[in-house]
Amino acid sequence: MIVLLLLGRNADAQHANFKVPDSLSGKSFEYFESHITLNKADSARTLLYAKSWLLKSKAEMDYHQMALAYKAMMYNVKKEFHPQYADSMVQAARNTSDNLLLGSAYMTKGIVCYERKEIRKALDYYLIADEFISKTNDHYLIHKVKYGIGLTKYYVGFYNEAIALFTQCIDYFEEENERAYLNSLHMLGLCYNRVGNYDLCSSINERGIAAGRELDDLEMEPYFIHSEGVNQYFKHNYRESINKLLQAMPAIEKNKDFANESIANFYIAKSYWALNQKEKALPYLKKVDAAFQKENYIRPDLRESYELLIDNYHANGDQASELLYINRLLKVDSVLHNNYRYLLAKVVKQYDTKKLLRAKSEIEHSMQTRTIVGFTIIGLLVLVVVFLVYRHYANKRKYRQKYEELMNRKPEIRPAAPISEKEIDPVMSSEVEKVVLKNLDKFEANKKFLEKGMDLVRLAELLHTNTKYVTKIIQIHRGKGTIEYISDLRIDYLVELLKTDNRFRNYTNKALGEEVGFGSTQNFTRAFKARNVISPTYFIQELKKDLHE
Repeated sequence: MIVLLLLGRNADAQHANFKVPDSLSGKSFEYFESHITLNKADSARTLLYAKSWLLKSKAEMDYHQMALAYKAMMYNVKKEFHPQYADSMVQAARNTSDNLLLGSAYMTKGIVCYERKEIRKALDYYLIADEFISKTNDHYLIHKVKYGIGLTKYYVGFYNEAIALFTQCIDYFEEENERAYLNSLHMLGLCYNRVGNYDLCSSINERGIAAGRELDDLEMEPYFIHSEGVNQYFKHNYRESINKLLQAMPAIEKNKDFANESIANFYIAKSYWALNQKEKALPYLKKVDAAFQKENYIRPDLRESYELLIDNYHANGDQASELLYINRLLKVDSVLHNNYRYLLAKVVKQYDTKKLLRAKSEIEHSMQTRTIVGFTIIGLLVLVVVFLVYRHYANKRKYRQKYEELMNRKPEIRPAAPISEKEIDPVMSSEVEKVVLKNLDKFEANKKFLEKGMDLVRLAELLHTNTKYVTKIIQIHRGKGTIEYISDLRIDYLVELLKTDNRFRNYTNKALGEEVGFGSTQNFTRAFKARNVISPTYFIQELKKDLHE
């Protein structure tokens, strides 16, 4: 409740002094919702209805209506405020038990993250939305969230997974929503292009154009032509590629769609380059760079624009321009690392890093000492990026392997421990050793190790012996020190708990540590990693991801 109030206050700060007009004070929630729909073209009027709706829902503590009102507010304010209103919508929905509302709220949050290019967050929210919406009978929203998941999968390079999702969307939307049907066809065509099935991509584009004309909806036609223009490049039909992309360009520019405009410019340039008309290609390559400078838009295939520009200016002896685009390429790699981590390793392999470094070295030797020092630093940054990428993927493989080992590990069934042939201590007989071991087995079976503050002294009390004997017996029969022994029992118990009970997967590390007796979060996470190599956070994330899949 406190979180909800804080988020609401933050989202509504710009409307703090608003009061519901007398003419609207007695209106119902249905009235506000219907009049927002009727007055979509009048932004000032719809905002008035949305504010009044929100205040009424807060006054009546109606969380269902509050969530809907926050969504209405979000679509009537500047985009910079969308994250706050989306958060408020989610918080309000969480105070209800309405799966449809919860799913819609999380899907809205996913849409906001996708628009902000926070793709991994968007995917997480879409998956949460899918959990709730899949429990309902609203097939439209079920497929709408599938479309959102498909977009994020396409964005990060999981094309085959995206194909499966878009195919389902096409089957459903063909009879339910014309525009969603055309959008799904368009995305499916793009996916087929990315996996190299160019003929099927062409077939989907033809189907999309024909469907749009049959439905009398021509807004998507330039995008199917654009898709086919890119596809024709990969079929090596370079003239056809140029013609189709130039044909689609006016409508795309009119829509201020800088992303698809940049893609068109790149493949026009590549087609001219393949036709050995490099002078015609250069202006289009520079337009790709201009879009990156203005909109910060880039994706892995567009990265080649900078390689071509660098090669061109190197061949012409224009060191200043060559250096300019080397620096731009380094900046591009930084953005790609943040937005396309799953594809970055492939990009680095495809690019000749040695060639870039060699060209940079030649420029350094031909310029002043100040410039030489500057580019040495840049060179080190390139190596650091490559090293970090390598280490990231190496660690990722290592941690995934450890996670799978942990998932396959069965709870330990310890046979009765043999009694030492020799006395552990001249004072302690084998009979005493048997008694202490029996008590140790009971300590484990009764899970006394979960008690907070359990230490050597307390363990000795429970085993009815002294600390010296406890230390020696655990070392001989359990093969570890007392602190490590207690920590490992707790961690193994928690791992099985996380595998079998989904409630604990939403706990914080602090709460998990307290659940199994650790006195601090730091001690808990350190013990978990010491036992399993991976962190508890990583284990839970992978467990959730596997369950989703």
